[in-house]
Amino acid sequence: MTWFISITIGVLVAAGTYLIMQRRVIQVILGFSLLSHATNLMIVASGWIGDGLTPILRLGRGLKPDAYVDPLPQAMVLTAIVISFAVTAFLLVLALDVYRKFGTDDLDKIRRLKG
Repeated sequence: MTWFISITIGVLVAAGTYLIMQRRVIQVILGFSLLSHATNLMIVASGWIGDGLTPILRLGRGLKPDAYVDPLPQAMVLTAIVISFAVTAFLLVLALDVYRKFGTDDLDKIRRLKG
């Protein structure tokens, strides 16, 4: 399972990096979105323990801190998901405004029209 998560993170980073280097604004935004998903998956994987228990104390079980999954990365990822959604929405609105102003979503043409 660890290999699958590692490979998934690598594929998301590679695809996100490829999309960020493209000329279209929408592809750049999708690249940033994929990179944020890869980062979130990496943070969740950092707090994951093989057969870890949920971090809820139960009666009759001994307290073994190394047997519980760390809840802090999950809380951080939950916050990061909300922030990345807001940033993606802002970038999409910004891309729409740029398209309405310049009539294209090609970054090279926008640079030529602006300068």
